[in-house]
Amino acid sequence: MKFLTGVNKKETVEISELVTGTHDRVTVSGAVHSIRDMGDVAFVILRKRDGLLQCVCEKSKSPFEFRTIREAAAVEITGTVKAEERAPHGFEIYMEECKVLSVPAEPMPLPIAKWKLNTSLEAKLNNRSVSLRNVRERAKFKIQEGIVRGFRDFLYREGFTEIHTPKIGAKGAEGGANIFKLDYFHRPAVLEQSPQLYKQMMVGVFDRVFETGPVFRAEKHNTKRHLNEYTGLDFEMGYIDGFEDIMAMETGFLQYTIKLLQEEYRKELDILNVALPDIERIPSVRFAEAKRLVSEKYKREIRNPYDLEPEEEALIGRYFEEEYDAEFVFVTHYPSKKRPFYAMDDPQDETVTLSFDLLYNGIEVTTGGQRIHDYGILLEKMQKRGMTSEGLEHYLNTFKYGMPPHGGLGIGLERLTMQMLKEENVREACLFPRDMSRLEP
Repeated sequence: MKFLTGVNKKETVEISELVTGTHDRVTVSGAVHSIRDMGDVAFVILRKRDGLLQCVCEKSKSPFEFRTIREAAAVEITGTVKAEERAPHGFEIYMEECKVLSVPAEPMPLPIAKWKLNTSLEAKLNNRSVSLRNVRERAKFKIQEGIVRGFRDFLYREGFTEIHTPKIGAKGAEGGANIFKLDYFHRPAVLEQSPQLYKQMMVGVFDRVFETGPVFRAEKHNTKRHLNEYTGLDFEMGYIDGFEDIMAMETGFLQYTIKLLQEEYRKELDILNVALPDIERIPSVRFAEAKRLVSEKYKREIRNPYDLEPEEEALIGRYFEEEYDAEFVFVTHYPSKKRPFYAMDDPQDETVTLSFDLLYNGIEVTTGGQRIHDYGILLEKMQKRGMTSEGLEHYLNTFKYGMPPHGGLGIGLERLTMQMLKEENVREACLFPRDMSRLEP
């Protein structure tokens, strides 16, 4: 009988250990990223979880057959560590032994060893698990990891509890037609558009909650900014003085995350040549005022008084960058007509809500605001909209038994990543995109 006592100590070492420690003879494992055969000497570049590692094979001294090493093979190499300024990390390994752990069945479909994958987005998505092995492609998702890590770490620090809500429900949180419907044991069900209703219910339990998870929108958009399944970064907080508390909390999250990326993801930022935004302060402007400002400055007619068109969002972003050197701007007090039933109307003007969007370089990355916490007012607003309580009974029961003033937001992770990396298409910031035409891989 055997007993497990914890994580097994590996004999192989990682790049981080080689960088920080003193090593002479080591064993490393990894995938063969590329091979540069110079005749008597060959350079074997290994791809490891924390970067590239250069190994040198002197063929005349090699006790193994060099021809057995192929691109994309998984290998285990033992050798001597020597300083080399021109190599990644400032050192290389002179190979003494090489054990081939696996051999690819076919040549690589994409030249992943190149610095940039000069191929179409479709080709990258069709060969996703391979294209992501490219150093630059992989770096995008390490930065995305940093964004999620910043979100979690910051909210834990602020007293939030992480929750996990169901993604199959009886009724969508946002309403409308953009819902994926499914058969749930011969009963109608939907894929949740957001964790909104559950977040609010849990404010009555934990005061402050957050969640990271999938969001489903059956929107028939085939644009560079829309996905039908994306990752939502959501939080909800109680005992607020106003929706400004929500915007302030998001500002704090962004500041914390930018600092985290600067300190712990510098390698990936440098690989992608990313310049992080300055968010010491974020301007805030009312919806109607934002429309007026860009209409006057850029001579654009206001066509839709109830919502922002993509071109208007871009112009608002341009305006605040030109006037205030700000990449982010909060647009507040959206018309009640375009906000969900649970959005609190402004007591001073019930045609607008105590809500906001956060625009980042002219694209909306966040929607949030204060929610109705009074049971009677919530019912009244639903009745005005011709809504019934069917499918919302448990949600409404929460408010029967008292709820504090509260509010929250939802951030689109892929859009935020796209804007931070200055990508043109949100699919570049999604591991396995789901859109109107793509259900695989």
